[in-house]
Amino acid sequence: MAQSNLYIGLMTGTSLDGIDAVIVDMQDSTPRLIASLGAPLPPQLRAQLLQLQSASHDEIHLAQLAANAHSLACAAVVATLLEKAQLKPNAIMAIGNHGQTIRHRPELGYTLQIGNHALLAEHTGITVVGDFRSRDVAAGGQGAPLVPAFHQAVFASPNQNRIILNIGGIANLSWLGQDQRITGFDSGPGNVLMDLWIHQHRGANYDADGAWAASGQILPDLLADMLTEPFFAQPAPKSTGRDLFHQTWLDQHLVGRNDKAADVQATLCALTANSISQAILSQGTPDEVLVCGGGAHNQQLMHLLTQQLSCPVSSTASVGIHPDWVEAFAFAWLAERCITRASANLPAVTGAQGSRILGAIWPN
Repeated sequence: MAQSNLYIGLMTGTSLDGIDAVIVDMQDSTPRLIASLGAPLPPQLRAQLLQLQSASHDEIHLAQLAANAHSLACAAVVATLLEKAQLKPNAIMAIGNHGQTIRHRPELGYTLQIGNHALLAEHTGITVVGDFRSRDVAAGGQGAPLVPAFHQAVFASPNQNRIILNIGGIANLSWLGQDQRITGFDSGPGNVLMDLWIHQHRGANYDADGAWAASGQILPDLLADMLTEPFFAQPAPKSTGRDLFHQTWLDQHLVGRNDKAADVQATLCALTANSISQAILSQGTPDEVLVCGGGAHNQQLMHLLTQQLSCPVSSTASVGIHPDWVEAFAFAWLAERCITRASANLPAVTGAQGSRILGAIWPN
């Protein structure tokens, strides 16, 4: 294994919009971003992964093929990233690969992120660390969110109560208290329902800048109906995904309605903002909210959050990390924790019985 302080982090999230990759230098107490790269998922792979979000015929075979394709796509991104950074594979200690979540059922004792880590190691020539969530679930935890420990290491302030808000397909938040209190949990849908609706009506994968949502009117009765979802009132620790917030969930709330498509989009944007705001305020009044993930680019969503929270709301760029790279950065950090045999979960966040070393290693 290479003796290096450089780690690669790879992330494909619930939105299925692409592969985010970073190289991070872990030498100092504050990790430093060396290079970053984003690449869209190949359309066929995205379709395969979407199909696997719900039960279908011959799932084991389809999942293995998708895992292989996912790892080959990641290997290609790693090669391009290394070329961009003018580095050779032997300069990297390990790759932290989140894989793609296709089932998340911690209440049944499992979570599944597919990705052929052995194939990724073979094609990159770099040690791979993957399967980060299973050990926390085995210890009675939710296996999510895992990023609050990273948020604590990188974003905590002794002078402020900060919220780090990741808005991907699903939204999750970390409360970083100046008194060292840390909590974190999934608040509900981030972009996932908005993405589904705009793809259904306009063929786009996402609502750029939230422009379509901004063009519509929020439907108060529909919003109130959606906010009756029991998950929102469930106490932390809690986590969710496409297993709950999917097309059928949305369709059930639209039965018998004939609303304008833009108004539904506006309401879905409000649903994300309201559920996030309620979750944040349940923890206290923060001094600052720092947003990362694709939702940081949704101007309408950011506007609604600013209206509902009596504190500044900005992206993590304001404290030095571009919002597009925070999650990939976190999995580079998690890989380093695994390689150095350091615990990386926060039992107070996930509900696990104790601190655990997360991840499995495929050595090169």
